[in-house]
Amino acid sequence: MGIKTRILLLSLLAILLTGLFLFYDLRSWEYALPRRGIKILSIIVTGAAIAFSTVVFQTITNNRILTPSLIGLDSLYQLFQTFIIFTFGSMSVLVLNQYLNFAVSTILMIIFAMILYQLLLKGEGKNIFFLLLVGIIMGTFFGSISTFLQVLIDPNEYLNVQNRLFASFNNVHSELLWISIGIFIFVTIIFYPQLKYLDVLSLGRDQAINLGVNYDKTVKWLLIFIAILISIATALVGPITFLGLLVANVAYEMVKTYRHSIIIPVAMLISIIALVGGQLLVERIFSFSTPISVIINFIGGVYFLYLLLRESKKW
Repeated sequence: MGIKTRILLLSLLAILLTGLFLFYDLRSWEYALPRRGIKILSIIVTGAAIAFSTVVFQTITNNRILTPSLIGLDSLYQLFQTFIIFTFGSMSVLVLNQYLNFAVSTILMIIFAMILYQLLLKGEGKNIFFLLLVGIIMGTFFGSISTFLQVLIDPNEYLNVQNRLFASFNNVHSELLWISIGIFIFVTIIFYPQLKYLDVLSLGRDQAINLGVNYDKTVKWLLIFIAILISIATALVGPITFLGLLVANVAYEMVKTYRHSIIIPVAMLISIIALVGGQLLVERIFSFSTPISVIINFIGGVYFLYLLLRESKKW
């Protein structure tokens, strides 16, 4: 089966699942359809952003097991949501005003990533692997502070924290969605000229430099784009840790090509299929009793262990 045929089948499956989600058991067109439409758009934006950023991140790190969550963005989001409820309470304007919360969360994660990249990638001898090490340390640090605050927080407020730390497509505000779509399109347009460098970067740092790529500058811009995309997805619906790892590696196995102009769209389609299918399971089978992040993280965690075992055999 050729690559074009596989892409066509993935596209048809994504359209089929989307249509099923929109029109299955639709009893009120005026009430239910617009809400389902907003939910589907949020799924598409989130899935595309996570898949896009993960493939790019794995290319510049030359490692298919790493994900952008390792640099601590998800942990920073969790810390921010825990901190504002612990300090100001669930009735704070930062909690009640979804737009303000979205803006502050996104800006905070982008600023953190830009500062981290600027400090760690500036100068000789500081490479992406040092960045990953510091990112893991910062992520663990943020996670530890979040856990400590959650232990001290009022039990009633703790429930509000937990609601924000699980990914959910059921409470997406349309205004936030349009802002996210606009940012995603803007970032994609800016990023497009950099797409040609990914095929070269996949060869490694030395080979990319020998082929004329300004490695440090290119990687710095790509990491900033990754931070923006992950910030959009996390602030819009919450963290989904293993989704990027799952869809990126399935895309690699499905198309088996070095061309990122093919890998990235395939990963996006797989991500959308996974999220739409998972949301259908949540709503139709589990009756909203299980968050979609639990399903995705369970499958992704098992697949992550499989990848580790497979790599260990190679070693």
